[in-house]
Amino acid sequence: MAKLFVLTVLGIGLALFRDHRSSFQTRLNAFREVKPVELPNCNLVKGIEHGSEDLEILPNGLAFISSGLKYPGIKRFETDKPGKILLMDLNEKDPTVLELGIAGSNFDLPSFNPHGISTFIDEDNAVYLLVVNHPDFQSTVELFKFQEEEKSLLHLKTIRHKLLPNLNDIVAVGPEHFYATNDHYFVHPYLRSWEVYLGLLWSYVVYYTPNEVQVVAEGFDFANGINISPDGKYVYIAELLAHKIHVYEKHANWTLTPLKSLDFDTLVDNISVDPVTGDLWVGCHPNGMRIFHYDPENPPASEVLRIQNILTEEPKVTLVYAENGTMLQGTAVASVYKGKLLIGTVFHKALYCVL
Repeated sequence: MAKLFVLTVLGIGLALFRDHRSSFQTRLNAFREVKPVELPNCNLVKGIEHGSEDLEILPNGLAFISSGLKYPGIKRFETDKPGKILLMDLNEKDPTVLELGIAGSNFDLPSFNPHGISTFIDEDNAVYLLVVNHPDFQSTVELFKFQEEEKSLLHLKTIRHKLLPNLNDIVAVGPEHFYATNDHYFVHPYLRSWEVYLGLLWSYVVYYTPNEVQVVAEGFDFANGINISPDGKYVYIAELLAHKIHVYEKHANWTLTPLKSLDFDTLVDNISVDPVTGDLWVGCHPNGMRIFHYDPENPPASEVLRIQNILTEEPKVTLVYAENGTMLQGTAVASVYKGKLLIGTVFHKALYCVL
């Protein structure tokens, strides 16, 4: 109730000032244009037309892709079908996608609305896929077991909790243990819109186990992508509207301590970590206004960043790919496997490149 009261007062007061609108436009990079950076050996992925918002590549080159996200305020080209998880084998010369079947008597497939995803491989090499889901625009985490021979997912469990109200992304550290970002504090659409417009820093990150759930980081302007270093010692969090990636040190009790932050001239979305080099690959929105206010004549552009040596005093940031929306609109994620780059989007297509 206290935060609701504060929001009401701030909404009445701050909405009167034009400079706040300017601040909102700055946070969205509303006037940013893109200078193209091309990659020579790229093709659109056949079979992906309605989003590839997040992806996870297994050590054997199999990639899971979440597709069909319906998110409040974001464009959607397909509204009447449930979302799906796609599988792509990056070992193939010309990889294609296959929709994974989903088994499980308690899973409501028609309401499936997948967002961020993460995998965990146990000591028996069983592969678990954790999926942020928004059935009826709520938030749950769906736990699946990957059945490789059947090319299907077995639904094991639906996870709900009061500290998981507005999930965006997730990074698994066990079959039922994970860190997750909440990109908003409020659930109601009207309050969510004011929260973003006013720049209230109430977004937060949660650590979940079946026995304990705790807030481990807070004060974000739209916490978005999250991932972990290959050695498991550091957690990376993308703060979308602040244009930052934060590095946190992870402790034995799973709490986090802020270590450093990097600033960018773009809206950072999902973070993928190269398991070999530890490099971060980040899908970015150069102009957030074009994502939240879609215009087919002026579509959202795409950027992919590579961050090397992020833990050093001088990380190397490379703009690997940039495109004005003609081919690829609204890049949300990028990940690499043995010299191959896969780029996904919030609601559009996907791009496969040989580096």
